[in-house]
Order: sequence, then C-alpha cells, then structure tokens
Amino acid sequence: MAETRTVAFVTIGQSPRPDMVPEMLGWIGPGVAPIEAGALDGLDRAAIAGLAPGPGEHLLICRLDDGIEVVLGQRGIARRLQGLLDDLDARGVFLVVVLCTGHFEGVRSKTLMVEAQRVVDHAVGALSEDGRSVGVLLPLREQMTECALRSDGRRTVLYSHASPYSGDRLAEAARELAGADLVVMHCMGYTEAMRRRVAAITGKPVLLARRVVADAVAQLL
Repeated sequence: MAETRTVAFVTIGQSPRPDMVPEMLGWIGPGVAPIEAGALDGLDRAAIAGLAPGPGEHLLICRLDDGIEVVLGQRGIARRLQGLLDDLDARGVFLVVVLCTGHFEGVRSKTLMVEAQRVVDHAVGALSEDGRSVGVLLPLREQMTECALRSDGRRTVLYSHASPYSGDRLAEAARELAGADLVVMHCMGYTEAMRRRVAAITGKPVLLARRVVADAVAQLL
C-alpha cells in the first residue's frame, strides 16, 4: 500500500475551504492526508479589517468561512502567511500548498512548497511563448494592472475580471477574452464548473489555476 502523505493546504482567508480543497483532492487522488490552515484563522472582523490594503498595495481577494468575500493587502497577509509556514515546518508535514495566485516576496518555507502563482504562470509561459495571445481572468478590475503576466515580445496578454465569490460577471468576462488563443482563470477560487462555462463561451482552451496546482501536487506524492 502506498504511503499516505500529510499535505497542508494554506489559504490566505479562513479555513477550511470546502469550496476548493475537496475538488482539488479529487484530481490529486489517493495517498493524501490533508490538513488546512488559513492566514485569517482566529481573527474577528475588526482584525480582518485591519488587513485592508494600503495606498499602492497589491490587492488580494479571499473567502471567509461564512462565504463572505473580502479584499486584503498583500503585505499584512504575507506576514501572517509566514507565521503559518513556520508552524507547518515545525509540524513536519510532507508538502505545503499555498492556495493563492498572488506572489508573496520573501515568504519562505523549509518544507517543499507549491506556490500557485509560480506554477500557474510558468505553465502559461510554456504554452504562450510562441507568440500566442493569452486571456487572463482575474477577480478584481484593479488586479489587471498588477498581474505579473504581461504582453512582451513573446506573447500578447488580454485581461478581464470576474469575482469567483460574488456577482455574476463571468459570462461577460469570458466574452471579453474570446479573442485570445488561450484563457487562464488566474485565481484559486474559480471552480471547474466555472472553467467549463468560460470554455463554452470562448470556444478556447481554458486553464484553471486550481487544476494546474492539483496536477503538480499529484506528481509530488
């Protein structure tokens, strides 16, 4: 019988994430003993409000345990995320999976860590460096100017936005990206059902961030 590995799924919001982790585990397959942790676990609404973005700070969007969507600043979340990673290092888990496609400069783990942003962006790069156009779907309009995927001599990048947690802008956003050769749903909150909807509207190949990350995790177990 294959060994069971303890994998820590770390969200920038509150854990558990029943809207995300079970779907990912279905793709990852057997052999996983999952644990979940969140950067906002144990915080009340006042403390969470204190992590709101400051002027010029990169924005992050997350889901609380009651399903409410909140927008946070990257710096405060990075500090709390580092504390979580230090704790998980001490617990001796096999693998850490960061469930956010934002980049956290300077955040480190002694445990092997799957950073969603790096995995997804490298996958997109591998598929688009021959001059193809990429449509990037992000949760917030403001993130369209912050995204690390940019047009350059190798690719053209288009952007649109639709929150995975609130509103109903997904169809409109998909239509705005229909001219791209490839679409990437650049947030771990987007689901497989949403991916199918975007693929049906655009008629184009669509990468789902959580599926790309789950496939990477599956190969590491």
